[in-house]
Amino acid sequence: MESFLYQASIYLAAAVIAVPLSARLGLGSVLGYLAAGIFIGPILGLVGAETESLQHVAEFGVVMMLFLIGLELEPKALWDMRDKLLGLGGLQVMISTLVITAVAMFAGQPLSVALAVGLTLSLSSTAIVLQTLSEKGLMQTNGGRATFSVLLTQDIAVIPILAFLPLLASDAVLRIREDGSISRGGEGGDAHHHTLSLVEGLPGWAVTLVTIGAVVFVVLAGIYLTRPLFRYIHTTRLREMYTALALMIVVGISFLMTLVGLSPALGAFLAGVVLASSEFRHELESDLEPFKGLLLGLFFITVGAGIDLGFFFADPLDLIGLALLVIFAKGVILYVVGRAFKLKGRDRWLFTLGLAQAGEFGFVLLAFSTQQNVIPPGLAQKLLMIIALTMLITPLLFIIYDILSRNMREHRQQVAPDEIDEKGPVIIAGIGRFGQIVNRLVRASGFKTIVLDHDIETIQLMRRFGVKGFLGDPTRPELLKAAGLEKAEVLVAAMDDHKQVTRLVSYARRARPDLHIIARARDRTHVYELYQAGANDIVREMFDGSLRAGRYVLENIGLSEYEAAQAEQTFYHHDRGSLRELADLWIPGMPTAENKKYIERARQMERDLETALLELAEEHAKQSA
Repeated sequence: MESFLYQASIYLAAAVIAVPLSARLGLGSVLGYLAAGIFIGPILGLVGAETESLQHVAEFGVVMMLFLIGLELEPKALWDMRDKLLGLGGLQVMISTLVITAVAMFAGQPLSVALAVGLTLSLSSTAIVLQTLSEKGLMQTNGGRATFSVLLTQDIAVIPILAFLPLLASDAVLRIREDGSISRGGEGGDAHHHTLSLVEGLPGWAVTLVTIGAVVFVVLAGIYLTRPLFRYIHTTRLREMYTALALMIVVGISFLMTLVGLSPALGAFLAGVVLASSEFRHELESDLEPFKGLLLGLFFITVGAGIDLGFFFADPLDLIGLALLVIFAKGVILYVVGRAFKLKGRDRWLFTLGLAQAGEFGFVLLAFSTQQNVIPPGLAQKLLMIIALTMLITPLLFIIYDILSRNMREHRQQVAPDEIDEKGPVIIAGIGRFGQIVNRLVRASGFKTIVLDHDIETIQLMRRFGVKGFLGDPTRPELLKAAGLEKAEVLVAAMDDHKQVTRLVSYARRARPDLHIIARARDRTHVYELYQAGANDIVREMFDGSLRAGRYVLENIGLSEYEAAQAEQTFYHHDRGSLRELADLWIPGMPTAENKKYIERARQMERDLETALLELAEEHAKQSA
């Protein structure tokens, strides 16, 4: 017990210290977990032999992650991805295997060993890549969806790879049994070794039937059994029972998939897809999310702790060079495949850099290949180090992607703008979610607008709906001049980038002191910046929607519609007035928590607001009496 508590304290302390530090430095949580593992393992030697067994437990975090991803995908969405699953994913695995196999043969390995190496290194890290995509909010981009499709294909490919690897053993002699199943020479040593399995010893046709039956059971259970189960659990009125049920679903399905020789991750993903349209989806997500995060973090720590620094320092240049060669080779293949499937710009680079590493399934395949006498132990040790190094390098690849992405955005802003052949009283800069609503209202009211946006895809999409827009950077003086800034009556700064909004407002105010400027603000601090830049009307992104939601709350807890509307208006006018006054006390570069005059005045205004709302309530009470 003491040993367990000691190890748990070490792992948790390493994570609590390293991960926030890594996140603060902008390196992401994955690199923090890996660094923590290296520090407590190879460097300090605080953990050691237990990391391998812990890794098997921690791999369950990948299973949970795929279950939660499945909850986000309804069956129709998965069917819509079939081209990417078969095309992008299948092509990547096949080409990567062939290229790496050829390189291994060139290095002197026999065909069977080279092919096993190619299959092992063709897979990428589902855990690291999906975790990083989620952290950076890239899952819903075209590049993120393409990356996910390939990862899902790779997870499915693990099953046939595991079935195929024993056939590559040097002592493999294939024969067909009388029952139609395939056997390989050299299996006699394991004749007395039995594992818990529903398909062991069955003929090929029976294995297929049992496997299909297990998949059908998961689908039918997800459709017909989950509702009665949740209703039964609901009668207990115990919150922890929901968590227990969520864990039971994932663990049970994973165990069933293992019994029939399928990937637990694949089974969990399938169950998630089945339950995606269920009313219990959000309950399952909230119950499993903490477990997924902790187990994934533990998995990354064990990867770092399991690195053999002695083996690494025996020939570091060779190992690093081979790891970089794997990343380069897979990166070139991914770039070409992405281009063939019309991925562009940032999406293609995300696809290329995100999947260029080897993955955690490589550890499984290497262990299995060694047991089956496919890959020699010495080579397997070297490959384990190469896989671990590529996983360690992956967070740096995402940093390179961030740099490329920023530069590409700047490059796109330099695209030659459209020739603006129209002018109007209203210029709307930015036609995203915010600008679209403004544009529709103004145009529907009979006024002409000139729409500017730097994103060509957005402009083309708006033109399909009959709304004409012009491509170009709205902050560029020559474009604003062409759009009629000198004679415009109103400018709406509605871009997504708050820095661009401030820059546009500042320039427009200098160029046209009499122009009425309406600006989109991200938060209160941005409001103060825009007031100083010269905006007339400032609209916070979430303020009006939140205010309306508050009014609905008041209407449903006892106030009449009129009383709730008056409270809303009182709050609105008080907030507008306080923002203007606090803007004068706001000091750029100083955190508001350190601005004493600002804090004192904000507190006084909050008390004034409470007084005003109480007086309003008393007035309503007198009128109703």
